[in-house]
Amino acid sequence: MSLEPLAPPTTRSEPATRERRRERRSTSRHDDRALTGLARQLEQPVATDDAGEAAVPAPFTDSPVVLVTGGAQGLGAAIVEAFAVGGMRVVVADVRGTTARERAEAVDPSGENVASVELDVADCGSAIAAIDATIERFGRLDVLVNNAGIDLTKPFEEIDDAAFDHILDVNLRGPINMTRVALPALRESGRGMIFNIVSTAAKRAWPNASAYHASKWGLLGFSHAMHAELRPQGIRVTAVICGGMRTPFILERFPDTPLQNLQDPANVARTLRCLVEADHDSVVPEISIMPLGETSWP
Repeated sequence: MSLEPLAPPTTRSEPATRERRRERRSTSRHDDRALTGLARQLEQPVATDDAGEAAVPAPFTDSPVVLVTGGAQGLGAAIVEAFAVGGMRVVVADVRGTTARERAEAVDPSGENVASVELDVADCGSAIAAIDATIERFGRLDVLVNNAGIDLTKPFEEIDDAAFDHILDVNLRGPINMTRVALPALRESGRGMIFNIVSTAAKRAWPNASAYHASKWGLLGFSHAMHAELRPQGIRVTAVICGGMRTPFILERFPDTPLQNLQDPANVARTLRCLVEADHDSVVPEISIMPLGETSWP
């Protein structure tokens, strides 16, 4: 085949050429102004206060105060330790008051930065008392970790109404109670955060865990709803999808689970600490943390 010769360049009259150059200069100046304006916008925070001044919260410059429900053992205990090591002030909240106190003393024998409180998340009065105790002890609340959770491994037809409702009360109603009570303090913080510890049980299902699945799917939906609703108020909400961990929650119910298929809860805890330490002008609505050896999901 033969190649066609290139067409000669089009010759324009001098007036047309000068006009085109003027158009290009005008367009270039317009683009420069647009880019300059964009750069100025990027330098400025989106939110403003009543006076129109910058209002995006800065990262924590002092020790944030964190309340961890179910903080006496397992993932909750790992979160308490990771946050305390990171220089945060932490309240270990657990339905087992003695165990919560022992955990707090083990992490911080001085009692200066880690305290404990007995808490039943399913009871609104207990939730109010725990938040009040936190604020009385440390002066404020910046981060709420809704970690407390229970399960019952039985076929659906063998779980009576009381047991089913109790799982829903702790795993779903509990975070709802805690969030409702904590919101005034989290707003006042100006840098409030909520972590809802969900599970892969909110993404897939297995037999003999109907109540647990119902509660965790509900918690994931609630978490995303709060992300959408509280984000304009400066409160960050994150759903934490955890894969299997080497905790009593798994090992007591499934003792034959290969340990290599489970992750150290400290890995999850350190991830949460990183999110707290990140700049407050970004939010992570959902994060999944899986064991490297996980084979079933995703």
